[in-house]
Amino acid sequence: MPVTRQRARGCLLGLAVGDAMGAPAENLTAEEIAARWGTVTGFLTDRPSGTDDTEYAAFSALLLLEHGTALTSDHVADAWIRHLTVREGGFSGAGFSELGTIENLRAGLRPPASGRHLHSWSDGLAMRAAVHGVYAAGDPGTAARLAAVDGAVSHDGEGVHAGVAVAAAVAVAMTGTTTPHDIAAAALAAVPDDSWTARSLRAGVIHAGDVPALLDAVVVRSYPWTDLAPEAVALAFGAFLAADGAFAPAVTGAVAMGRDADTTAAIAGALAGAHGGLDAVPADWRAQIGPVTGRCLGEVVAGLHPLDLADQLADHLEADS
Repeated sequence: MPVTRQRARGCLLGLAVGDAMGAPAENLTAEEIAARWGTVTGFLTDRPSGTDDTEYAAFSALLLLEHGTALTSDHVADAWIRHLTVREGGFSGAGFSELGTIENLRAGLRPPASGRHLHSWSDGLAMRAAVHGVYAAGDPGTAARLAAVDGAVSHDGEGVHAGVAVAAAVAVAMTGTTTPHDIAAAALAAVPDDSWTARSLRAGVIHAGDVPALLDAVVVRSYPWTDLAPEAVALAFGAFLAADGAFAPAVTGAVAMGRDADTTAAIAGALAGAHGGLDAVPADWRAQIGPVTGRCLGEVVAGLHPLDLADQLADHLEADS
């Protein structure tokens, strides 16, 4: 199997593994997780299942496969309107940023106005932005641009910066020629140096391996929710760097820190999977990831498997090589 395809598969399956592993620990503290499960060594339930993180990543992958590098924010908005705003019965497990976006789109707002709501700085773009890095493997500038284009429909400011950081980092990880610190440097290079996201990422680099110090440096404890994008990317990159890019300790380390654990572990899994390829993901973990259920987004993504989407993204890369 070509190396690029292996890394694409590792990235998207890694995202899905992290999402499913972190889901039971979402919104818990590190202390609560340790008290309930002890040391995290794998899935926390016998029936692991992904959340909106995997489903929105699949949705963004479909848009890339349809439009490629010609993707515009209007394309993204039109797809949200066509497939998501018409849904009835709610969006099970959807984040605040996605719900705010859907409300804005229903009210007739277009990007970038659709992404300007009370939760525009959430990690909802960061959780799906790895697919842009896969599509633009080796080209962090294009990956960052595509993530920003996608993100404009649902996020603003720091929410976009965090997604851009993930996309650029994955694009560099996909080359297979870089170290974990090079990958983190690519994330930092893609965002404004004085942004909250950059400050948090630098803390993730400095405190990687020192969980209490990292949590103290980046967690906004006065805020009632755990979905702050700068916090999530810092924890994800901190876990990835502490593991020196190795898949299993990167994902379990992200889960063990808690907070928005499904998203932080999904990002860590995407980074480590792109860095190490599919073979880096433990076989027994791979076997427990099935097709997307569509619990959140419905039939538009139901039945899609992360490996199939990865193969389609890799087909584009191989065709252009």
